[in-house]
Amino acid sequence: MKFRITAAFLVLFTFSCTNLDEELYDKVADDNFGTTPNEIQALVGGAYSSLRGFQDGISNAFPTSEYVFFLNEVASDEATIPTRGTDWFDGGRYQEVQRHQWTPENGMILSAWRYCYTGISKVNAIIYQINKSGLSEEAKRPIFAELRSIRAYYYYQLLDMFGNVPIVTNFEDQSLPGNSTRLEVYNFVEAELLESLPYLRSEIAYSKFTKNVAYSMLARLYLNSEAFIGQARWQDCIDMCQQVTGHTLAPDFFANFATNNQTSNEIIFSIPYDQKAGTIGNYMSSMSCHYMHRFTISPTGDYPWSGNGMAAQPGVWSKFAPEDKRRNCMVEGEQISLATGSVIIMDSGEPLIYTEDIVNFTDAKQNEGVRLGKYEMKAGEQWERDHDFVLIRYAEILMMQAECYVRLGSPDLATPFIQQITERAGTEMPTTIDLAFLNDELLREFAFEAHRRTDNIRFGTFFQPWWEKGVSEPFKAIYPIPATVLATNLNLNQNPGYPAN
Repeated sequence: MKFRITAAFLVLFTFSCTNLDEELYDKVADDNFGTTPNEIQALVGGAYSSLRGFQDGISNAFPTSEYVFFLNEVASDEATIPTRGTDWFDGGRYQEVQRHQWTPENGMILSAWRYCYTGISKVNAIIYQINKSGLSEEAKRPIFAELRSIRAYYYYQLLDMFGNVPIVTNFEDQSLPGNSTRLEVYNFVEAELLESLPYLRSEIAYSKFTKNVAYSMLARLYLNSEAFIGQARWQDCIDMCQQVTGHTLAPDFFANFATNNQTSNEIIFSIPYDQKAGTIGNYMSSMSCHYMHRFTISPTGDYPWSGNGMAAQPGVWSKFAPEDKRRNCMVEGEQISLATGSVIIMDSGEPLIYTEDIVNFTDAKQNEGVRLGKYEMKAGEQWERDHDFVLIRYAEILMMQAECYVRLGSPDLATPFIQQITERAGTEMPTTIDLAFLNDELLREFAFEAHRRTDNIRFGTFFQPWWEKGVSEPFKAIYPIPATVLATNLNLNQNPGYPAN
């Protein structure tokens, strides 16, 4: 029997996580492929490549750009995509998410769902292929541990965003699955990671799913356990964090977001990109600044066109003290042309000055909103950026422990973890480490890293009014199952609170 890889699957096989020139296979035999180290690397590399997402005629699902990243950021109190004239309206999808008025028809929600399940399908197909390869059970264990962990990463995203989703692990099962409860999905993610841990590699391996990555994911799971299933597991989160070894904070915060950020020992897990090798999906950092911003990077404008899209919500810039080095993750104020030495003039004739205020969310001026500048911008770059997109870094391990100690009533034990964070940022230690401080510090440390929606829900602020948003109903803690998914699978039920098809 032959196993045929679809065209979409081939694209994801093209680039593995560190070796970006893998051989392509359009048809392989079940019983003789996947037995050599190179063949195994090609198969597992396809699972890692799926993290970059894909683009097709149905939805745009690149993880580091539209819409999975956008969905988590714009629903939070951190980022916004204001409508500027006719730009960035797109049927009102961004306005819906900003105001927590989304519906099952929103294209961003469909993209997030399809991104996760397409990745899961790829992993299931690879497990099927390796099962047919004739490898011994002992040889399969470390391979399957890596693949199951990648699949658990996708299911964690689904647990966080959608809650009650189907659990699909059998590539050959063509039946239409029904919902699993959020508790069942939670237990599945936990079991997959715990069962894989003994067989994952202990040493640091950049962009690979190692023991450190699994411990970090379990820590995230336990940190958000109360929000996910109503059961607090603060000590379990601390225990997982304390298993993470070999990583340290980078002395320079922005080394984590440089073009060659693969050299940072702080990064625990990332999605690698190399524009010259043809990787796609890493253009999020090209989407925020004004169209003329390129002249602040190069006197000849030798920098990709920018999309003039996502910006910080009003009030975010003000959360940073002037001496906070992390403040440079945003671009604010007058934008000086390297060609003229003067402020850039927009087509409207007004100077390009990024302002914190956005006066009219549905008709914002082109210069309104402080912009994203966390990842390095430099002359000669292409639209598809070369930096690797950071998913987990060691600062999160420190912050999780600090938060859990505060929630357990021992704020003094949080001090050594917060001290490392504030020393690097160049800010003063607070006199009291409490949840209010931690909520703001999480924003400052992880701005525009797609953490904030989950943090908002855990801290309860998600349901409170903020800029351009009223009170949110409790059921909005998870998104609806997309309408097109329900229409094609009658075994699924809509999440509570949302209208069924």
